[in-house]
Amino acid sequence: MVGDDRFVYHPSMVAGLPVEIGAAGIAAAIGEPARARMLYCLLDGHARTSTELAIIGEVSPSTASVHLARLKEQRLVQVLRQGKHRYYSLQGETVARALEALMVVAGGARQKFVPATPPHLRPARTCYDHMAGHLAVSLRDRFEKLNWLSTGGGEDAYDLTEKGTKALATLGIDVDALRSLRRRFAYACVDWSERRPHIGGALGGAILQVALKNEWLVQNLDSRALSLTALGRRQIQARFGLDCYAPRKSSASLLKERASAMSAAVD
Repeated sequence: MVGDDRFVYHPSMVAGLPVEIGAAGIAAAIGEPARARMLYCLLDGHARTSTELAIIGEVSPSTASVHLARLKEQRLVQVLRQGKHRYYSLQGETVARALEALMVVAGGARQKFVPATPPHLRPARTCYDHMAGHLAVSLRDRFEKLNWLSTGGGEDAYDLTEKGTKALATLGIDVDALRSLRRRFAYACVDWSERRPHIGGALGGAILQVALKNEWLVQNLDSRALSLTALGRRQIQARFGLDCYAPRKSSASLLKERASAMSAAVD
């Protein structure tokens, strides 16, 4: 209408927001204390559930869900659905670097992730029919670094590259046969203790069977724990370039272990 000096927004005017407006939205999402606590705990690379993040954020589960939705909307976190659980992690390296930069400005230091998993299950164990634990996560990371493993085909799906298919064929793994099975070929299974993904699915099961058959790993009879053999350490180093040798314990640590063992024997 002529003479009407009111300013009316049109959808086309907000289609391409200036970078400073986008940065302001991200800053506002990070700036809320509960959300900041959630983000900085995820900076260690370990995924967590919304329940765990609610405790870290010191808010109720329902409030945590609202906060996480806001962080996801701003592309600061991503979610991986696994069964009835949803695991949250940082969206990527760019987000991690931004949080690190803010930490430098703030002069703070992040806390180290401490798993609640029983110590004997952390190095290696079974997860249904595939391998889990520190060794399994390290193998997944190594496969990706060697360009054997690729992501795509779904938010948690894995696939093998041509190079990876040939490499695993030398271990006796028939990749084509695995693909024909009526189950998922390979996917990111969030590790209970490491809170980072290892390889699940038919491929993960095949890798575990090779390790057991060749006596690289030995299944404990009374638990899910897997023991890495001396042969396994050598073969994993030779075939994958992954050093699995445990760090040598100090004399003080050995004396402490012996004292604890003697005390337990007396009790």
